[in-house]
Amino acid sequence: MSRKRPLLIGITGGIGSGKSTVAKIFGILGIPLYSADDRAKWLMSNDQALKVELIKSFGEETFQKDGNLNRSYLAQTVFADPEKVKTINGLVHPAVGKDFEKWAKAQNAPYVLKEAALLFESGTANALDYVINVSSPLKIRVARVLGRDPHRNEEQINQIINQQLPDEKKNELADFVIKNVDNKLLIPQVLKIHEKLIVEVDH
Repeated sequence: MSRKRPLLIGITGGIGSGKSTVAKIFGILGIPLYSADDRAKWLMSNDQALKVELIKSFGEETFQKDGNLNRSYLAQTVFADPEKVKTINGLVHPAVGKDFEKWAKAQNAPYVLKEAALLFESGTANALDYVINVSSPLKIRVARVLGRDPHRNEEQINQIINQQLPDEKKNELADFVIKNVDNKLLIPQVLKIHEKLIVEVDH
């Protein structure tokens, strides 16, 4: 009997953990990647029904005049308030879930990766076959994000970290853990998981 769909593998990790770097290595191995955070941004700017709901919840300032997301407004106003974070996630996660399902069905690969920061927090991990957590020390993560995201300050990064599950908890919940620290090479860790998943698909 032919498999109706590829295995659905989640790849997660706290902000600045390096999950995108790990996802790129899987990409080199030919594994299709769905970036939930990138698609969420795209859907927020292009899915008309979602845009209407966002404006209803957070006001016209949610979007700039050209129709693009007003990132700094969202960072200051929405992501600083846990209740507003719940609201925005409640609107965006279901839209991303539908989009991912459609995308996964169209892929021709033994397994596909869904990269998302809040796989466990949003409950979307339950719809996946396996989850990989990319784990990295807190100090390193904060330094990475400060260097990468000029629109964020340390306080905002810590607010985001506080809304995410602690790394230790994610490691417990995950099926596989990749340690992204200076003395642990990423490629051998990715290859090991890749081989296990290929074996799983063949059974």
